[in-house]
Amino acid sequence: MGFVVLAVVLAALIIGQAEVLAGLLADAVLEQPSPSELAGPLLAFGAILAARAAVAWAQQVLAHRAAASVKASLRRQTQHHVQRLGPGWVGGQHTGGLATTLGRGLDALDPYFTGYFPQLFTTAVVPLAVLVYVATADLASALIICVTLPLIPIFGILVGLQTKKATDRQWKALERLGGRFLDLVAGLPTLRAFGRAKAQALAVRRSAEEHRSATMATLRIAFLSALVLELVATLSVALIAVPVGLRLLDGDLGLHTALLILLLAPEAYLPLRVLGSQFHASTEGLAVAERVFAVLDEDPPEPAASALPDARAATASTAPGLRAGVGRIELVDVTVRYPGRDTPALDRVSLSVRSGERVALVGPSGAGKSTFLSVVLGLVRPDVGRMLVSFGARSGTADDMVDLGDINLAEWRRHVGWVPQRPHLFARTVADNIRLGRPDADDDEVRRAAELAHADEFIDRLPWRFDTELGERGVGLSAGQRQRIALARAFLRDAPLLVLDEPTAGLDAASESVVIEATARLMAGRTVLVVAHRPAVVADADRVIRLERGRLAGDEPPDPDPDQGTATTPIAGVS
Repeated sequence: MGFVVLAVVLAALIIGQAEVLAGLLADAVLEQPSPSELAGPLLAFGAILAARAAVAWAQQVLAHRAAASVKASLRRQTQHHVQRLGPGWVGGQHTGGLATTLGRGLDALDPYFTGYFPQLFTTAVVPLAVLVYVATADLASALIICVTLPLIPIFGILVGLQTKKATDRQWKALERLGGRFLDLVAGLPTLRAFGRAKAQALAVRRSAEEHRSATMATLRIAFLSALVLELVATLSVALIAVPVGLRLLDGDLGLHTALLILLLAPEAYLPLRVLGSQFHASTEGLAVAERVFAVLDEDPPEPAASALPDARAATASTAPGLRAGVGRIELVDVTVRYPGRDTPALDRVSLSVRSGERVALVGPSGAGKSTFLSVVLGLVRPDVGRMLVSFGARSGTADDMVDLGDINLAEWRRHVGWVPQRPHLFARTVADNIRLGRPDADDDEVRRAAELAHADEFIDRLPWRFDTELGERGVGLSAGQRQRIALARAFLRDAPLLVLDEPTAGLDAASESVVIEATARLMAGRTVLVVAHRPAVVADADRVIRLERGRLAGDEPPDPDPDQGTATTPIAGVS
């Protein structure tokens, strides 16, 4: 509404300015007034110029506020929607391209909201107002404006179609450049180890050259567009000026009217010319907006509204020390297929886990162990089959169990402690990274969780202890230290169901023994699903489930004599 009011005020000021200036010039030529007689019109002319400047300032203020609001809203909506889409969807995207879109990309919307958007209202109001006013002064000139005015948007659309194609190519080149640069930075140690850093740098350089070429192509079209629109507008004004001049010489038109038409005619074409140039300046932002709306149009899994019991309710009677929450877990003919893969990651897997039971999952790489855990966590939805759960002290009969697909996943995950193989640490303090397990935990609870995970042993040696800022992905910490922070998160969460994905993978013997001890303490009194490849971890399990090629290949108790191999010796056939 504000832009409409400002556009109407601007149209009135433009017409008023033309009237005052035409009157001044006509009087100066015909009547030669004294300076005192010119003072009033000159003051009015100055006031109109000041008012036009104020209107332009108000338009920019409104436009910048709108741009900031829309960008913040789009970032917030997109981030929330990406979270709803889940890790499965994110894993199929190029992280660098997505980050570029949400960061630098959305900033490209500024020219649209600060230039093109307010100009739309000006273009809708000013030419029409000028045309009507000119028609009251000279109908013939108004007819010429009516005929020539549509030529500017027609030529603008023709050139704009080419600009859009060029801008799409430019933005895709920028996404590739951002993605390759992110790959280079993230994988620099590996690239240097294999002597491929220069080759990857050359790939980034080629992407930069592609982006430069695409940008220059877009600019060439934009400059051509400006030239075409200027030419059409100039010729249109000339078509009005020549007849006006001839009629003025013949005495068919008064000087004041002729000057008024010549002053107003360019104002009729100017908004359309400016709109065309602003459109070309905003095409990059429009390309980004299409990418963002494509993400928002992705259909996420439908959230359920079913509420679950509190994960930290009173002690359940089904198992001593087990907190009320997750009872029995049952997978029924679960099949999971990933796009682009012929064979399913899980193929008709059926399994039942009792409350308080510790189950180890073993099998070769690619057997489906991590996918199994993702189904339990609700990160991946089965294509076929169901995962059923019961809660509290219920018996776990068919009538007591509910489908995970009918449960609010955010509430479900409050019942789950998760320790991944490679825990992600954020560029925040150590305490903030541990507090991810329970954001409302106080400092004493964070320290207690760190002590249970043996993480305090190295945290107390850090410069600022729990307030030490970590680098991205925990740079500066060893793999064992990062794993202990992940265990501290799980201790702090204190959830009845514990899910671990190879918690000792890639650790040296000393770190592994510490992690195994902390893991054993964490597993006590909980339902546990653990992907394991070390005998010492498997020995603490009640059952060992073997997966091969996505299918259940074995269900047996653990080896009663795990000391036949060292703690760091992998189980045969498991990787």
